[in-house]
Order: sequence, then C-alpha cells, then structure tokens
Amino acid sequence: MRSADTVAELVRRQWGDHRTGLRDEHHTLTHHQVAAGAAARAALLVDLMPPVPGGEPHLGILLDNTPEYPLWLGAAALAGAAVAGINPTRRGPELARDILHTECRVLVTQRAHLPLLDGLALPGLRILVTDTEAYRELLAPYGNARPGDAALGPVRPDTRFLLSFTSGSTGAPKAALCSQGRLAAAGASLVSHFSVGRDDVHYVCMPMFHGNAVIADWAPALAAGAGVALRARFSASRFLPDVRRFGATYFTYVGRAVQYLLATPPGPDDRAHPLRLGFGTEAGAVDAARFRERFGVPLVEGYGSSEGGAAIRRTPDTPAGAIGRAAPGDDLAVLAADTGEECAPARFSPTGRLLNAAEAVGELVNRGRSPFEGYWRNPEAEAARLRGGWYWTGDLFYRDADGFLYFAGRTDDRLRVDGENLAAAVIENILARWDRAAGVAVYAIPDPVTGDQVMAALALREGADFRPEAFADFLAAQPDLGTKMAPRFVRVLPELPLTATNKVHRVALRRASFRCPGPVWWRPAPDAPYEPLGHAALDALRAHYARHGRPEAYG
Repeated sequence: MRSADTVAELVRRQWGDHRTGLRDEHHTLTHHQVAAGAAARAALLVDLMPPVPGGEPHLGILLDNTPEYPLWLGAAALAGAAVAGINPTRRGPELARDILHTECRVLVTQRAHLPLLDGLALPGLRILVTDTEAYRELLAPYGNARPGDAALGPVRPDTRFLLSFTSGSTGAPKAALCSQGRLAAAGASLVSHFSVGRDDVHYVCMPMFHGNAVIADWAPALAAGAGVALRARFSASRFLPDVRRFGATYFTYVGRAVQYLLATPPGPDDRAHPLRLGFGTEAGAVDAARFRERFGVPLVEGYGSSEGGAAIRRTPDTPAGAIGRAAPGDDLAVLAADTGEECAPARFSPTGRLLNAAEAVGELVNRGRSPFEGYWRNPEAEAARLRGGWYWTGDLFYRDADGFLYFAGRTDDRLRVDGENLAAAVIENILARWDRAAGVAVYAIPDPVTGDQVMAALALREGADFRPEAFADFLAAQPDLGTKMAPRFVRVLPELPLTATNKVHRVALRRASFRCPGPVWWRPAPDAPYEPLGHAALDALRAHYARHGRPEAYG
C-alpha cells in the first residue's frame, strides 16, 4: 500500500476494518469504530468552529490518555484543524497562556481537569467535557457521519495539524508546528524502520500532549494499521500487566521512565510478555543494557524533537551507545560553542569509554535541508533556530571517526568548569555505572569566581545508602572521568524530580542548588573526602562567594 499524504487519509483507511484498533482499561473499539468516532467529532467540530475572519482552526486537548484523545486527533485531521496538546501540570496564568497563545477556539477536557480552568480568563473558548451526559447528547446527532463528510477547508499535506509545546525549561514553552504531511511521513518512516505490522499493538503510556507519544507511537500505529493501547498516566507497576493484557509489542519512553521500570521488584516472569521493542530517548546505555537483560527487550535510542529539524537514522552497524548517522539529505555537524568550528572526532578507550569529551562535544547543527516548520507566533525563536541559514538543534552530541553520532544532552545542560566545556549527559553516563544509583542528574551551579561547579543528584536503589568513601572510590576507578568532571556537591534524594513528560526537572534542581532540604555532601577541596554540607560549611561558602564579589551566585 502506498504511503498516505495526510493524516486524514490514514484515518479514512480505518473505515471498514473491524479488527481491534483502540483499547484502554474500560473500552475496546475496532478500527472502524475509531474512524466513525473521529468522523462524528469532525462533523461536530466543523459546526462549533465555523470559518470566521482571523479565526484559526485550532483545537485544544486537555485530557489524560483516554480514547477521546486519539479520537479527537483523528477528528482534527479529517476536519483540517490543528491540535494544541495542553499540559495538565501547568497552572493558573501559565495554563491560560498556553490556551490563548495557540488561539484555541474549542477545548476538549474531562471533569478531573475542570478545576484547573477555574478563574481563568479564556474569552470565546468553547469547552467540551467528555465524561458528561451533556457531551454525549451534543455528539449524538453526528453518529452517522462518515470520514470526509465535514471539513473546515481543503485538507492537504501542508495543512497545519499539531502545535506541540516544547518543555519550556527556559521561559514560556514554544509551540512547534507540524503539518499533516510531515506527521504522516514520520509515521511511515518508523513503520519501515521498525517493521511495524497490522498485528502489532502500540502501548501509549507517555502523555499524548507531548510529541513523543503522538509522533513516535500513535502515528506509526496509524500508518501501519496497528492497534493502540492506552494507559491514562504512566505507571511503572502497571506496565507489564498492561503489556500482557493488551498484547503490546511496541512502546515509547521519554526521560526517566525506564529507571522507574527497573526500580520495580523483579519477578520470575519478567520476560513473559509479547514486547519486542522500546523506542525513546535518554535511557542511557547502562539502563538500556539492564532493561534488555531483565526484560529481554531492546531499547532503541532515537533522536527527534517536536520541531523535526534534524534526523538521525539508526543502522544495523550502529555502535552501542550511539544514536546513528545523519539521515539521507541531512548535513549534520557537531560544532564547538566558542568557535563555531567542527569538533574533533570522539576518541574511545578499548572498553568504549569517551576519552576527549572536552574537545569532542558540541551542538548538533543541520547545514542541509530541514523539515522544521516554525513556531506558532514566535519569530524570535524561529530566528534563533535558523541562525545563518542552518538549523541549530540546541542539543549536544559527539561524533566518532566513522560518522556515528552520540547524544550528550541539551545545550542548557552544558557546564564550563575551569575553562573546560563539559556535557552533563556524559558525566551522568559515568555516574550511572555506580551500582547503588537508581537515577542520576548532573547540573551546573555557579562557581564563586567564574564559570560553574559540578553538582549531582542521586536517587539510590532500594535498600542502598550513600557511603561517601565508596562513592569516592568509584569515581577514582573510572578511567574516562576527567579531572573536571567529579561532582563537587552530591545531593541524595528518594527520587529525582520529574516534569510531566518524565524528564528530570533540572530547572528545579539548579534552582535549589546546594541550599536544599535533605542530605548534601561536598568536597571542600578537589581531592578532599566527601563530607556533610552543614550550617558551618554553608556559612563559609556564603562568605566565600561574597569575598569574590558574587553573592548573587550563592542565591
């Protein structure tokens, strides 16, 4: 079957297919019922959103992962509308800003999220509450609609379909644009790459307001005619029971979800399931190996973003730890932050450990064509992405002599210690080898004089405690831990703080710095033993920052 040009075409293809297409804990729908449900909602949407001068065909979705979410995605595709996924962890003015910024005319939500909207000024917004009798009555007259019966205008490959918010870790989130054609092509590419078939079942446990779940999980299932199974919110304890119950064969992950799965109690039947693949980002080589050993499932680390400005393709000869090579047509380079010149190729030890991080790590830049379609109403952010006609990803990478690319974190996670540029992800990958660590986050805190110092947050495995001598011995035994990489400060936490998309909340960690609740250990001098950071040491540090004229850096 030829690839579809639009998401709407993929939705229409489900019509007449009576295999199971969509499931959650309480509902089972066939592909045909999914298409019919999308058609009914598209017809309703067209009536609720008539063309008006200056009115954008934008629909907000403020839902957990319920069947209504993919049904409304399908409805928007058929109607030629665009979906803004609204993050339910946002609050007050920030939540209102997201809805107003994307110019949503209709908002689909559920009763559990109605309190989030209390008191918000959202003029002209029509709110539909899916788990109410009023919603069912509103939808009932459209029950006989067929895909293609109702649209707000012509539906083409360039029709706007997604306004996907970025994480917003450094200011207000930006809404990246994605057309129907780009999403349909992304789905088809993943179908080909991972050999997704009609009998596969994609388990969507990451939040659907985030691009990962829609682009990397829902879209390839739709493109292949595969089934979709939903978990309302990610649950590590329910992961394997869900996989077995739904017959799931594929899932996606973001951030620290893999660590939560590894932290569940092991069982004798951990490999008794139909899963064949996990696809995502930021699991790390150590946890990926642990996951495969325990569950028998390979995790394929990918690279992508809501912006879609650069693509890396994994090939069968991709080394362990690498993402892959530049996709055909992309001219990807790793450029140094200070000079803009290409970074030196990575050098590795015989055991595969990076030896020259300071000179090899830089920002990934696409100097060729880019599918980036821009940000909604944000020309400044677009200009920053497209400096000099190139697409600057905002992500740190290093490249080996054969052209394979390795992820090293966000540019926001770069540290500069004693004049040396370091990448947080490189240090995290080293610290993750410590057998007592369940989760690791590395981040910069200001140095009293200039630049940064290294701080690490550690979440320990169940039953483990932090022994400073053992940790120092572990650091000393790591041959690829550069002289500037060892953490000066170590914060021990029951678990790492996470964003709604299961990424480490680095902003919160940096904000707390070493003046935070809970145990913090530090080295008064680079070669000194770790010791508790008590009140006397904090007073001395405050005075030290003040003596160097940087009291604001202390906080």
